Amino acid sequence: MEPLLRDTYAEINLDNIAYNMQKIKEIVGSKVAIAAVVKADAYGHGAVEIAPTIMDNGGDYLAVATLTEALELRNHYSDYNIFIMGYTPDEYLEYVVKNNITQTVFSLRQAEILSELGKKYNKLPKVQVKYDTGFNRLGYRDCKESIDEIDRIFDLRVEVEGIFSHFALTGKEEDDIQYKKLMNAVKQLEARGRKFKYRHICDSISAIDYPLYRLDMIRPGAIIYGLKSYKDDSVVLKQALTFKTKIYHIKTLEKGEGVSYDYLWKAEKKSVVGTLPFGYADGYPRNMRDSGYVTIHGKKAPIIGVICMDQCMVDLTGIPEAKVGDEAVIYGDGTGNTADINEISKLAGTNKNEVVCRITRRTPRVYIKDDKIFKVLNYLL
Repeated sequence: MEPLLRDTYAEINLDNIAYNMQKIKEIVGSKVAIAAVVKADAYGHGAVEIAPTIMDNGGDYLAVATLTEALELRNHYSDYNIFIMGYTPDEYLEYVVKNNITQTVFSLRQAEILSELGKKYNKLPKVQVKYDTGFNRLGYRDCKESIDEIDRIFDLRVEVEGIFSHFALTGKEEDDIQYKKLMNAVKQLEARGRKFKYRHICDSISAIDYPLYRLDMIRPGAIIYGLKSYKDDSVVLKQALTFKTKIYHIKTLEKGEGVSYDYLWKAEKKSVVGTLPFGYADGYPRNMRDSGYVTIHGKKAPIIGVICMDQCMVDLTGIPEAKVGDEAVIYGDGTGNTADINEISKLAGTNKNEVVCRITRRTPRVYIKDDKIFKVLNYLL
């Protein structure tokens, strides 16, 4: 096992990911396929490292946003189903076909390119059609002309495996309108004799809250990692990521002394200040100054002063037992006075997905399996 080489790291619990996947499968049932969303390096958890856990516990597909994310996975796993949910420029579609990757399409032109590449490499490219029901990001517009064009794709040398859309999640009434638009498009195409193996519109939130919308496939992302935004409180998942560091330096400040840039924090009394080796270059939100905290010996240590690129300072005055080398929990699971991802996202004024995606690759990952260290990953080595 390679050495950690840094005391600031993200700990990823593979057992929790396995539990979450099993729970998702239990909720949706055996007839609904799971396209597990592992884009953005699996929301900061490490796509390559967690992929086997996902696939061994109910995953049918690994879903990503970009070609490079798909190729990273294909370089490690030759037999996993990989699905690019985003756009791939025409000039790179050859990589899609050569590597047996399922591609999202929303133009006849791209489907024709894939068809020709299939002939070149003696393969049958798989595609899924993106249908825009109101999110207004990617996909065919909801109109007859789109239905006509999608119909023509079926006559090409490609396997039209699925059709999908994405909720804007503005509310049940609007979501229902979007769902009906997708199903109306499917109905029109089926009336022309066109069939889809997968019809899907549900992400993590809608997969839990809208059982009737699950169709043939769901695309869970955040819930795989134990991040909750859905409303159904009966579904309990386990957060997979913990962010940790250690105290590197402790000093005593006299009243009036300042900390960090511009002295935006000054000691109101004699204070003990600790320096921790993490900063915004590790993905920690810089706007957490004077609102964020870490947990040391089960006690909250407020972050003080401007957060630096590589370091930040905390007030240790109320933790007299703290010493250099002690562990500090940056993101915990909410137990033991730690801040979970949900609390961090609220303090930072963002959402949970962004918080975990921001953890950079200079921050090592430590993988836990069967309650012990399974792997240490240093991306930079």
